[in-house]
Amino acid sequence: MNVQDLYRSKRIAIDEAVAHIQSDQDVIVAQCASEPQGCMSRFHIVGDRVQNVRVFSVLTLKEYDFYMKKEMQGRFELASWFHAPGSRAALKAGTGTVTYVPNMLHRAATDRIHARRPDIFFGTCTPPDKHGFVSLSLGITYEKDIMDHARLVVLEVNPRLPRTFGDTQVHVSEVDYFVEHDQEVPSLPAPVPNETDLRIGAYIADLVEDGSTLQLGIGGIPNAAALALKDKKDLGVHTEMLVDSMMELYQMGVITNGRKALKPGKFLTTFAMGSRKFYDWLDDNVAVEFQRGSWVNNPAIVAQNSRMVSVNTCISVDFTGQVASESIGAQQYSGTGGQSDTAQGAVAGFDDLGKSIIACYSTAKNGTVSTITPTLPPGSAVTLHRSHVDHVVTEHGVARLRGRTVRERTRELIAIAHPDFRADLTEQARALGYL
Repeated sequence: MNVQDLYRSKRIAIDEAVAHIQSDQDVIVAQCASEPQGCMSRFHIVGDRVQNVRVFSVLTLKEYDFYMKKEMQGRFELASWFHAPGSRAALKAGTGTVTYVPNMLHRAATDRIHARRPDIFFGTCTPPDKHGFVSLSLGITYEKDIMDHARLVVLEVNPRLPRTFGDTQVHVSEVDYFVEHDQEVPSLPAPVPNETDLRIGAYIADLVEDGSTLQLGIGGIPNAAALALKDKKDLGVHTEMLVDSMMELYQMGVITNGRKALKPGKFLTTFAMGSRKFYDWLDDNVAVEFQRGSWVNNPAIVAQNSRMVSVNTCISVDFTGQVASESIGAQQYSGTGGQSDTAQGAVAGFDDLGKSIIACYSTAKNGTVSTITPTLPPGSAVTLHRSHVDHVVTEHGVARLRGRTVRERTRELIAIAHPDFRADLTEQARALGYL
């Protein structure tokens, strides 16, 4: 049987694919722009005959019936590695259908496989080429590792996905079923930075030297940092998430990847999400290499880069340097993601020139709360241990914490807090014996 005949023999309808879900199974789906939206939008149709099905995902983009409807409680549960607006809404509504999986992103797949072998994987891919290979396209953070261990693999074929390089290729013989679903690829327009973002971005850019290798996330602050880098030279990219701003810096000649110690000449990433223009740029682009998150985000791999700079955002920082980036008190808001991975890797760089940058606004809740706090609220998850914190940036400056005492850290952090809170923070620091 030739590869095209083999592919055709494995094509089934979406509802046929979803019908393979059985009670007490672990179903894992691809994340972000790789999300199999055709299949996920139909998971709920088997809700009347299944119980205790767990669906594992990162950043679920849509509010699917299988976890948004309260009647799915006991039938489906979304086990999220990183909460998104939909899962937060379900938690707030008390549907009883969402839980969180503590993790560091580079170990998300391997830790889950260690806990229990996955039953079904649903992902997305391009149509097969003449050799019978599909491309997993926009993400292999955990997807490829899960596919290697899942009992059943279903891929949703979307001809609008870009064909990408690296470890994204899969032969049709390795897949159990294909479903065809032509839709617009989920996009993420670049946020427009506000004045505060731009001030923070300028401070971040001052910390980035020519020839540095970057990890940037998504959001107003990272986008503002990218805009502020336009006068730098010979930057490289080794990042968890690839976004439009990196493409733009490459087209401007700012990013060349020429001075990278690891994989020179290549963008290295584990997933991508952005605009249609960005996806067209990624298509058949040999300058971009996708690798598994277990490798890209491994701190020991990140540390092999020269002048590695990791930029992440947070919710709050306490006087000792503990960083809370995923929860507001005991309320899980997002997830650990790759923050701990890349922050630790950057400061452990082989050339001792790496930097980890944690950025946030100085206030929250319309200026009524300081994000620089004496202690974290009870129940807060510590995303980045204080021993691993390097630079903290707000719109009021940069606090350098690496290797410094609690007293020194307290002074540095109060200096970048909002002026309206500095006197009170100083008084509380004295009460704690920190000053």
